Amino acid sequence: MRYNLGCSLSYKISSDATFIFNLEVARIASQKILKESLVLTPPIERSVYADPATHNRYFAVTVAPSVLALEYNADVELLAHHGDPETVNETPISQIPLDILPFLLPSRYVPSDRLASFARAEFGSLPPGHKRVNAICGWIYDHLEYQPGTSNQETTADETLLKRAGICRDFSHLGIAFCRGLGIPARFVSCYAYGLVPPDFHAVFEAYLDRRWWLFDATRQAYLDGLVRIGIGRDAAEVAFSTPFGTFEPKAMEIRIARSEGGPDQGSRTVDAISTDETVTSSN
Repeated sequence: MRYNLGCSLSYKISSDATFIFNLEVARIASQKILKESLVLTPPIERSVYADPATHNRYFAVTVAPSVLALEYNADVELLAHHGDPETVNETPISQIPLDILPFLLPSRYVPSDRLASFARAEFGSLPPGHKRVNAICGWIYDHLEYQPGTSNQETTADETLLKRAGICRDFSHLGIAFCRGLGIPARFVSCYAYGLVPPDFHAVFEAYLDRRWWLFDATRQAYLDGLVRIGIGRDAAEVAFSTPFGTFEPKAMEIRIARSEGGPDQGSRTVDAISTDETVTSSN
C-alpha cells in the first residue's frame, strides 16, 4: 500500500533555540521510502543522526530569533505483514532476546511494576497470545474515554488508569504497562496514521509475540495497516516529534496522510494480526 504523507510546523523564536526533531519516516525493510523532502525556512544547517538499533531518525537545528517553518513530505510504500491472531503466541521469558529486555521493564511513563497486579487479575486468566493483547486493547477502549485535555506530558500509565481518560499516548502507555506486567515485551510507536480524524501524529504500541513485533492501537481510531512508523522507544519520552530548548511559541501544525493508489478505502482497526517489523531472532 502506498501513502503520501507529511507535516508542516512553524514556531516563533524569541531567543536562540535548539530543536531536536523526530518526524521523518523510519527507514525499515517494510517501509520503502519512494521520495521524501525536508525544507527549513530560513534555510539553516542541521545535524542528523539515525539510531542503528531503533532506526529512529533525528535532526537538530539551532535557530536565532525569527520564525522557523518546517515542511516534510514523503511517498512511502508500506508492506504490512498479516498473520492469523489464532496462531500468534506469546514468547516464554527464557526465549526473549536480551536486547529486547528494556521493553519488558518499567520506564518513565510506564510504571508497569505498579500495575502488574491489576494486569494479572484482569487479564491473567485469558489465553496467552495475540488475542490476549487485543483483549487488553478492548478493555482500554471500553473503560477509558478519549478526551484531549485530561492529561499532559507528565501523565503516567497508572495515573491514566485512575483518571480513566486520556489521549493516544496515554492509551498506548497503559497498554504497554499491562503487557509488561504480564511478561510481554511492549514498546511505544509514533507514526503517521491513515484513517485518523483529524490527522495528527499518532501513538500506538507493539507487543513482542512469536519473534515479531505486532501492532496494536487501543484507541481504535486508525487503520492498523495504514500506520507508517516514525519512531519506537520504551515510552513517549524517547520519540517526541519535537524536543525544544529555548524560548518559542508554536504557531501552526498540519499533519497529512493519504492513499496514493487505488483500492478500497478501508482497513483493519481491530482483529487482524499486523506487523511492519522484520522477524526478530535471538541475540545470543
